[in-house]
Amino acid sequence: MSNLINSRKEDGSAGDVNYGEKIFLNYNVYRQPETEISNFIHKAFGESKSILNVGAGAGSYEPRQGENGYTITAVEPSASMRELRPKEYAIAIDAFVENLPFDNDQFEASMSTFSIHQWSNIEAGLKEMRRVTKNQVILLTCDPKLVQQFWLNEYAPGVLGAEAKRYPTIEKISEFLGGEIEIISIPIPLLCKDGFNEAYYGRPEMFLNSNARGSCSAWTFVDEQTSQSYLNHLKNDLESGEWDKKYSNLRTQSHYNGSLILIISRPSPQSLKN
Repeated sequence: MSNLINSRKEDGSAGDVNYGEKIFLNYNVYRQPETEISNFIHKAFGESKSILNVGAGAGSYEPRQGENGYTITAVEPSASMRELRPKEYAIAIDAFVENLPFDNDQFEASMSTFSIHQWSNIEAGLKEMRRVTKNQVILLTCDPKLVQQFWLNEYAPGVLGAEAKRYPTIEKISEFLGGEIEIISIPIPLLCKDGFNEAYYGRPEMFLNSNARGSCSAWTFVDEQTSQSYLNHLKNDLESGEWDKKYSNLRTQSHYNGSLILIISRPSPQSLKN
């Protein structure tokens, strides 16, 4: 526990990113929940109504407190992120996924979205989620094997290279959670409101917007000089028409299947009997 406390940033962030930095001031503008993605997550809840949201951030993708009978408990170590949560959402508890302050099977389902790649101890965190969850553990994450297949890798290899290294493999997640595992590839809509990198697959100009780009934590893992060289390359190809020669079809493609996945772990029938 002491190692977790010592690793915290000034605003309480416990992962590899400090959300108290100025670069994330517009996070809630560019990282809004996308309805089509939200529908996949809420469908995965099934009949479960008491939900734990780990690494809850500003509340994206969690149901509103009391909506459709849901009872929400949110955990978020970053004070900056807790402050961004709308008033109608559950007040987030300042705690760590690696040491959750809850009883065994206290929640019917648990969720974590775009958070696992920032945990200090993924094995401990997943086992804690499994411990406190009676039914489904639901993770919105990215398959690291697919991250660098996105066209942005041609322009910003250091960004997507860092991103791929941060995400745990499907195999590791499945091993640590146990039970019956379901993997769902999530199609990303063209006008996706949640501005992670692949959300701009058909809107490349968005990467030239510093606020939009700054809401993707992967960009913080390259220095300013390197980042600017990436952007100059992309800007030049957009202005010359080179990008459109290769990828113009993406500008009107309704959905993109990239690295975004939903992982659902359900207890095995045998464990439920026990």
